[in-house]
Amino acid sequence: MSDYLSVSSLTKYLKLKFDRDPYLERVYLTGQVSNFRRRPNHQYFSLKDEKAVIQATMWSGIYKKLGFELEEGMKINVIGRVQLYEPSGSYSIIIEKAEPDGIGALAIQFEQLKKKLAEAGYFDDRHKQPLPQFVKKIGVVTSPSGAVIRDIITTVSRRFSGVEILLFPTKVQGEGAAQEVAANIAAANQRDDLDLLIVGRGGGSIEDLWAFNEEIVVQAIFESRLPVISSVGHETDTTLADYVADRRAATPTAAAELATPVTKADIVAWIAEQQNRAYQAVLRHIQQKEERINKLSNSVIFRQPERLYDGYVQKLDKLTTSLVHSMRQQYADSLQQQRLLSQRLLAVDLLGRVDRYVERLATQKRLLLSNMTSQYDSKLARFEKAQDALLSLDTSRIVARGYAMVQKNDKVVASTKDIEKGDKVSVLMRDGRLEVEVKDVKQENI
Repeated sequence: MSDYLSVSSLTKYLKLKFDRDPYLERVYLTGQVSNFRRRPNHQYFSLKDEKAVIQATMWSGIYKKLGFELEEGMKINVIGRVQLYEPSGSYSIIIEKAEPDGIGALAIQFEQLKKKLAEAGYFDDRHKQPLPQFVKKIGVVTSPSGAVIRDIITTVSRRFSGVEILLFPTKVQGEGAAQEVAANIAAANQRDDLDLLIVGRGGGSIEDLWAFNEEIVVQAIFESRLPVISSVGHETDTTLADYVADRRAATPTAAAELATPVTKADIVAWIAEQQNRAYQAVLRHIQQKEERINKLSNSVIFRQPERLYDGYVQKLDKLTTSLVHSMRQQYADSLQQQRLLSQRLLAVDLLGRVDRYVERLATQKRLLLSNMTSQYDSKLARFEKAQDALLSLDTSRIVARGYAMVQKNDKVVASTKDIEKGDKVSVLMRDGRLEVEVKDVKQENI
């Protein structure tokens, strides 16, 4: 039985072999990404070819430094180490570095970011600003030592020497270049003396131009208040800055020509043309007004101005006649109505009817006063009689006549039946009160 190994012993042995084998410590693989689903932190997927598949793990720190997005079916080259997972006995590769197979990682990253920004509308024509026809001051975001700024200065001076150029010295390559480009674009937009902004650098590899493919630079150009001309690399080079800018120039010279679309000679010719057009327009306007004045001066109205108000005079006469007739008619109607009312008043004998009503009112008044006096005397007699009855019941008056009143517990005692031997009672007399104790109670029939 000692010749048999446990499963865990065998697995542990194989893991030691995997860990100590120098050929498995650093493995170079080419495979196609399979079963990939992006996770918040670490990424777990498979690498496969036509005949085999291996599980792959990429820690979050490695994944964040890739520079491109993994996609299902993408063929990649990876460097990593092989490890065996004891609990399941499965092996996998821990990826330490990865890049797309055949095409560079930067190219993949460029296409992925371009697609993302295009879908967000950053490159839409509706966001493009028109370039000003005449500029006084141009801002340039580029390296102070490159040929870009020299070409721009030379071209602008040749075409329009009066235009000022303000350089924003900028790092255009290497680490931190994208942040510096974006910061200077923002700084230029803080000024109110600039009409236009040129952002650019000379040619180079995709790595050299990569700062102008960074999302931070694209965002800065997109948010720029100033119109932006992008001039990055040579004519065949294209960056994301070129897509988002308002105009793209193949060279710095072309950018300067776009910024100054006319020369001094063109402006002088344009001014002369505008002057001639203005002169001709004013001359035509004067001629039209003269023709209109001549036409009006020869019209019938100016030759016979009284015809302007003939119609109004006739209308006024008609209205005056109509008003007089209407007032006379109203006066006659009012006079007739007054006569009719006077006749009706005479027929009614209003004064006689008023006298009769006054006489009847006096009679009713006398009857009312007589009735009220009778009722008052009757009510007064009843009141006095009731008052005498109430006064006869007043105990204070009874006591005043020499009688006494017995009270028990502040209540009047009406009968000996209400008193018992030993009770204490009060005897109320005319000039005071007696507090007595009952020694005996004798009842008599009355």
